[in-house]
Amino acid sequence: MGTEMPVARQRWWQTWTAWILWMLLMVSVWVAIHWYNLESTMRTAEEALVNMCDERARMLQDQFAVSVNHVHALAVLISTFHYQKNPSAMDQDTFAFYTGMTAFERPLLSGVAYAQRVLHSDRGNFESQQGWTIKTMKREPSPEQDEYAPVIFSQETVSYLEVLDMMSGEEDRENILRARATGKAVLTNPFRLLESNHLGVVLTFPVYRMGIPADATIEDRVEATAGYLGGAFDVESLVENLLKKLAGNQDIVVNVHDVTNISDPLIMYGAQNSEGYKPLSRVSMLDFGDPFRKHQMVCRYSQKPPIPWSAITSPSGMVVILMLVAYILYAAQKRYVMVMEDCRKMEELKVQAEAADVAKSQFLATVSHEIRTPMNGVLGMLDMLLDTDLNLTQKDYAQTAQVCGKALIALINEVLDRAKIEAGKLEIESVPFDLRSILDDVLSLFSAKSREKGIELAAFVSDNVPQVLTGDPGRFRQIITNLVGNSVKFTDRGHIFIQVHLAEHPNMPIEGMVCPSTNGKVDELEVMSGGTAFNTLSGYKAADNRNSWENFKLLLSNEASLAAVSLNGRPCEKNPESVTLIVSVEDTGIGIPLHAQERVFTPFMQADSSTSRNYGGTGIGLSISKCLVELMGGRINFISKPNVGSTFTFSAVLQRCTVNAGGDPKRSLSEDLPTCFKGIKALLVDERSVRSAVTKYHLHRLGISVEIAKNTKMALSTLNRQNGCSRNGKLPKVLFIEKDSWNNSDVCLLNHFLERKQADHIHEVPKVILLGISECDKAKGESLVDIVFVKPLRASTVAVCLQQVLGMDNQPRKELPKGAVFLRSLLTGKNILVVDDNKVNLRVAAAALKKYGAKVECAESGKEALSLLPLSHEFDACFMDVQMPEMDGFEATRQIRLMENEANELAKLRRVQSNDSDIVPSQWHLPILAMTADVIQATYEECMKCGMDGYVSKPFDEEQLYQAVAKFVASKPLQGS
Repeated sequence: MGTEMPVARQRWWQTWTAWILWMLLMVSVWVAIHWYNLESTMRTAEEALVNMCDERARMLQDQFAVSVNHVHALAVLISTFHYQKNPSAMDQDTFAFYTGMTAFERPLLSGVAYAQRVLHSDRGNFESQQGWTIKTMKREPSPEQDEYAPVIFSQETVSYLEVLDMMSGEEDRENILRARATGKAVLTNPFRLLESNHLGVVLTFPVYRMGIPADATIEDRVEATAGYLGGAFDVESLVENLLKKLAGNQDIVVNVHDVTNISDPLIMYGAQNSEGYKPLSRVSMLDFGDPFRKHQMVCRYSQKPPIPWSAITSPSGMVVILMLVAYILYAAQKRYVMVMEDCRKMEELKVQAEAADVAKSQFLATVSHEIRTPMNGVLGMLDMLLDTDLNLTQKDYAQTAQVCGKALIALINEVLDRAKIEAGKLEIESVPFDLRSILDDVLSLFSAKSREKGIELAAFVSDNVPQVLTGDPGRFRQIITNLVGNSVKFTDRGHIFIQVHLAEHPNMPIEGMVCPSTNGKVDELEVMSGGTAFNTLSGYKAADNRNSWENFKLLLSNEASLAAVSLNGRPCEKNPESVTLIVSVEDTGIGIPLHAQERVFTPFMQADSSTSRNYGGTGIGLSISKCLVELMGGRINFISKPNVGSTFTFSAVLQRCTVNAGGDPKRSLSEDLPTCFKGIKALLVDERSVRSAVTKYHLHRLGISVEIAKNTKMALSTLNRQNGCSRNGKLPKVLFIEKDSWNNSDVCLLNHFLERKQADHIHEVPKVILLGISECDKAKGESLVDIVFVKPLRASTVAVCLQQVLGMDNQPRKELPKGAVFLRSLLTGKNILVVDDNKVNLRVAAAALKKYGAKVECAESGKEALSLLPLSHEFDACFMDVQMPEMDGFEATRQIRLMENEANELAKLRRVQSNDSDIVPSQWHLPILAMTADVIQATYEECMKCGMDGYVSKPFDEEQLYQAVAKFVASKPLQGS
């Protein structure tokens, strides 16, 4: 406790120190941004001042230039009409009148006057001619001088200038002399005008008697000078009028100066003392046309430019943002520490979870092994017991025990499959298989239960589905078995219908589609006793309307059109490698409650607790099926209506394959069907369209052509019509009648056939086969028909029935099933070593292998197996248990592979040393197959890692044993086969 307090206090001081430093930094940032904004504001104000001042200076120059031009024009006017006209067209009244009338063109001039150049020698004549005496500016008679410039013409506004000598003042004299020498307008210093008392200047312009060249000398200009035209400019009024016209005049202060003498500038406009905001000012030079005079305009703001709100809000906003960023970084750093701590805890939990997963896998392996090991002995001994001579009761007991044991193994497999799926270690194999044979196997598996319940169980495969496909037949069978098993479990009346079509089929069922039949009318629904019959397999309503007869008929019609195209020699050229199948399993059971449909595919979930009590099951089959379908590249969904039924539909992507392609040529992929029925005609009496199509499908597989009639009367008329058309024609040899189409009026059917035969109307009485769905249907017409066939229909069982009815049952029966034949061909005469520490399993495995002709030797441990496997041994294969005391199967396999590798390397070295390339060294490699009750993926990987060649799980069957052995052992032809 004492050590924790200083640490906490230290962290507290560190946090506050960091925050104080950060606040100081924020203040510095605020000051810097504020200063920058002020500088930007001043720069902007200075640029605006420069623009305004330059604009005013330019406009002042332009207006002054316009006035100068008008004075120049007036000088030309005097030169033209006063000196070049004789007599002169200009006098004082004319000049005063003209200048008064054109005064609006010279708004900047307070008045104009013309002074004539008079030499001293001409003064007397001039004064006598004018009638007055030349006077100075002080109105005193002008003293004697070289020349004079008395005003002879003046505008009325400056009439007081008449008789005054403009050369009597020193400054005026200099300006006049400079004007006539340069030929340009000359300005005086600013002075107060007499009338307005405003500051102004006088513009003096020379007037020449005649035009002179531009390059005339000063003497030429003086000689040609006739007088001088002057105008008084009111500079204050000029600038005032100008500023009033411009916006923003109130914001700036304008001063105009004459800076000819830079040390003593003369004010022309503005206050004598500087006003306004002095730090910001602009000086613009003015050009009034007199190169001797220099003028400038000085502008400044009347007051300091205001500080914009952005100079305060911008740094404040930036500081707030930075404070938020600091808080976010602080929170992020704090969160990062928490996340890192959580990650550390998660890593610990991950390690624990991985350890738990390993423990779970080990637990599953142990449980699987411990359950499968005794079950292997039980099933093996039962299999051996069934091969002995037993009476019917004993055989029934043994078969029942065997079925229960297999059911327990199936449950264990489901749990292990779910564990594999969760671990992502379930793999899909790719081998050729016959889809129709798999469906026949599934029908056979559930045939007893369907007969017991009295429900229709049928399968239909579209003709467009290839005979042989490449995929995982075991997993495909598992999906179908799970779906059909659920349907059988929850269906007590009606039917269970399996359909397989191609997804690329152009007429796949579409909800709501109705298509007319071949005669142009829509098939009508029939009425059964007790209610309406639907056009389905059994007449009961189905959940998915897309599987109606109307849509089913589209599939059949499309198949017929494709077959016609093929017969015309134009088969489809495209044959894609992949095939997408659509498989549906339809039942008319209790359906799935609406509240439970969302969790149908959830593992170990059922509709409610009563489902498990009434029907049994673990609720794991559908979840496994969904995962398997997705592994096959498909999807699964369902439509279910309570008390109507359910339809499960899934898709699967498989590969096309030619017959036996990629498989073992020694073994057929499909069940061999007899060919002796090809060409036989049959007549089927069935009032249900879907059911008759299914029966026709199975008979076509045997090569039998089928014609369908709705009832027995239509069947008789069909027979009579065929017999009448061609007496020697080939009539149906077999008459199939559904039990629903059999009634009391048909009891004389066979007698009717016999009478017609005696009358020589028919050559042969057709064999009548009644089709039923339960064992009790045999009593319905067993005495009136040739045989009663209890469904479900399978091509192989129908073939056996026909052989019995038609008298073809004379073929010798094979003692062993087809799988056993292939196993015998593989194992006969082979030396097999079986290694297992369990004597019962050892005995069972040895007996199973000896059953197929193998020579078996047993070993009870890995060490004993090594002693029996020197390099000179003659064993063809070894079945090795993986879990054994002292030395398990993995270590024993490693030792065997080590010995074989050393022997192979030594043989290779001897060959190199002998330099004989003709010597082919023998390669030692004994096929070793793992034989264990542990079937999880981790065990399989360990088997492959230690050098084993294959895997056989306990208890193994013929199919599994064949697949494992066929890869390594060559078959031998059987005697007599």
